[in-house]
Amino acid sequence: MASERVTKKRKFIDVQALTCKLHYHTAFNSNGTKFSNFDNQNYECNNKSLSLSHSSTIVDQIPTLKDYLRGKVNINPINVKHIPQEGSNKTPYLEHYFYGHGKNVYFETYGCQMNVSDTEIVWSILLTAGYSRCLSAETADVVLILTCAIREGAEQRIWGRISLLRALKKKRLEHKSRLVVGILGCMAERLKNKLLETPGSVDLVAGPDAYRDLPLLLSVTSSGHTAINVQLSLEETYADVLPVRLDRNNVTAFVSIMRGCDNMCSYCIVPFTRGRERSRPMTSIVEEVRLLSQQGVKEITLLGQNVNSYWDRSEQSYCISEIPESNSTGFKSIYKPKLGGARFTDLLDRISLVDPEMRIRFTSPHPKDFPDRLLYLIRDRPNICKNIHLPAQSGSTSVLERMRRGYTREAYMALVHRVRSVIPEVALSSDFIAGFCGESEADHQATLSLLREVQYDLAYMFAFSLREKTHAHRHFEDDVPHEVKQRRLSEIIELYRSIAVAKNCRLVGSRQLVLVESDSKRSPDYFQGRADSFLRYVFPKAKIPCKVSGLPNVDIRPGNYVEVEVERTTLATALARPICVSSIEIFHDQ
Repeated sequence: MASERVTKKRKFIDVQALTCKLHYHTAFNSNGTKFSNFDNQNYECNNKSLSLSHSSTIVDQIPTLKDYLRGKVNINPINVKHIPQEGSNKTPYLEHYFYGHGKNVYFETYGCQMNVSDTEIVWSILLTAGYSRCLSAETADVVLILTCAIREGAEQRIWGRISLLRALKKKRLEHKSRLVVGILGCMAERLKNKLLETPGSVDLVAGPDAYRDLPLLLSVTSSGHTAINVQLSLEETYADVLPVRLDRNNVTAFVSIMRGCDNMCSYCIVPFTRGRERSRPMTSIVEEVRLLSQQGVKEITLLGQNVNSYWDRSEQSYCISEIPESNSTGFKSIYKPKLGGARFTDLLDRISLVDPEMRIRFTSPHPKDFPDRLLYLIRDRPNICKNIHLPAQSGSTSVLERMRRGYTREAYMALVHRVRSVIPEVALSSDFIAGFCGESEADHQATLSLLREVQYDLAYMFAFSLREKTHAHRHFEDDVPHEVKQRRLSEIIELYRSIAVAKNCRLVGSRQLVLVESDSKRSPDYFQGRADSFLRYVFPKAKIPCKVSGLPNVDIRPGNYVEVEVERTTLATALARPICVSSIEIFHDQ
């Protein structure tokens, strides 16, 4: 069978249906006492895609519900001392198989901020299961790689890393120890079994919705098998999993609020690797933000593949009207309007009140989901950063139509003008794709003219990479030559840099509020941090007055808000002089 391919030495085990009789071949006697027939030497799940033992002859012997009803099952109670007491969190006969027993896990994270957040979710799950974390692959028992599949180049980096880890695995075997390598996330979801086809390379594959099964998948690999679960979910948000931060000293944090995407842009693989949109309950998000505030976090970034389409239908108190929240003027979507429930503006409102001295950012939004009430909320709350990402992708209406973006150039520009009229000090960022299918030279010039007209503060620019399964892959031809894509990309980058350098120069002499994040990477005598606009600032360590406490001289520390005066700027950094320790409220009221 395709899901149970066999190599010379190992079996591929598909665990995506493991709700299993392995979990749990249990029965109850007439008094309600729980017994188990779990065999710790030789066990199999009655599922065609799973084989956990080296024998394949026991599948037919697993009793069904009919066997229990007909009294054909001989229940042999286990020793009473092994039965967990009521209220116990441990299940002894499972602990031996799914508990990590202190094995060291090393994480490597590639791609977007969502993968960083997912790494913290995975670490929370494995920490609960008894695993430990180490800081290098050389000292690890398990290496888990959180992957990206948005472009071909991202996947090539992972393949290169897999080759290096394969050499490390061979070296380990020479010393009679095993190294388990797992591929997680979007690349795992896209390639599935293909990642397991090279013996001795990858042992475990788990998609973005299978992280809860990682203790089980790792237990399967401990017996020499490979394991895979790439089942997507319509419900999984990990709302009940409290992420464990990888760096507890960091004053910033990511908070995932929704997963998946329904937009189906023609170039994008995300709906096929992350699944349909589903949102976490608002109450769980607010509680996580409150805990982060108590831990001293000073800035959070709300994450989602389409973050501002957040829609929590569990919050019935927000079902005030059955009138759907309208899209930005001139924008449309391929799915039906969403009625009732709590929307992104409701969530942002609640979160911004948790701690007025905690900054809030969000990414990545879609331009269609910026109603006026969201813009007014961003304007009116000092702790919501006046930094908005408006991914354009192209400046050509014909290209935008082929991309299935749901707007024209004119509608996009109308939104830009509306945003700036409501939030005059806003910093705008965007995404651009060079060389999409059928893009002409005139289309490319339209993109360049959009950059000149909007004058973005920050831009992320890439050459188009055709991905399998997407609408573009099925219906369009990737007909722009590679060298043309690269030339157009270079022109976009060069133009953006000239715009950004000029905009940053106009900051010289102004005063900005910077959240101190850490020592500068270039010098331990300097701090680095970011302003509301997301521009990075660097300034010398010094004793300065504190407007919060009233003290004349205090040391600057990570987590402080520091008012600085800009002295000079570069493309991506501003060099500044620290003036005083301040706060969001004090700086905003000046």
